[in-house]
Formats: sequence, C-alpha cells, structure tokens
Amino acid sequence: MQFPETVIGVIAAMLTSLSYIPQVKKVRAGQPTEDLSSRTLIALTSGLLLWVVYGFLKADWIIIAANITGTCLTGYVLHHKLQERQGTSKASMRRG
Repeated sequence: MQFPETVIGVIAAMLTSLSYIPQVKKVRAGQPTEDLSSRTLIALTSGLLLWVVYGFLKADWIIIAANITGTCLTGYVLHHKLQERQGTSKASMRRG
C-alpha cells in the first residue's frame, strides 16, 4: 500500500470505528438506551465483525484494527441495550 492510501485508510478507520464513543459514554453514565434500535445495533455489530473476518482474509491491519474497535464499542452498547431490555421485561412481569 502506498503512503497516501494508508493515511486515508487510517483516518477513515479512526473516524468510523470511534464514532460510537458518544453512545458508549451515554451507556457508561447510566442513561437509558431505549432510543437506540436493537436491530440496528445487532446489524451494525454483526457487519463490523464480518469486516474483521474480511480484514484477516485480506491481511489488512487497518481493516482489522478499525473493525475490532468498532465491534467492541457497538457490542458494548448492544450488550447493555439487551440487558436493559431484559430488566424491563422482568420488571413488567413482576408488576403484571
């Protein structure tokens, strides 16, 4: 890979893989995730994971690193979204 292509790839990878940091901060602060779509989070996390596999198949460290980061961030938010949903379901079952 030539230097300009690498720089563009690294910048693009950083922007996309770190874009979920505000959502992670929101979850860590204990704010609810009800405004986030479970289906979107599942699709995004799955897609990022497939990009990691693709990166390994292509032996492209930029693709691998960016998408491992993105998978971890979206996976963290997804995990908390699903936990929150389970907690809501259990609470409504106790009431009803």
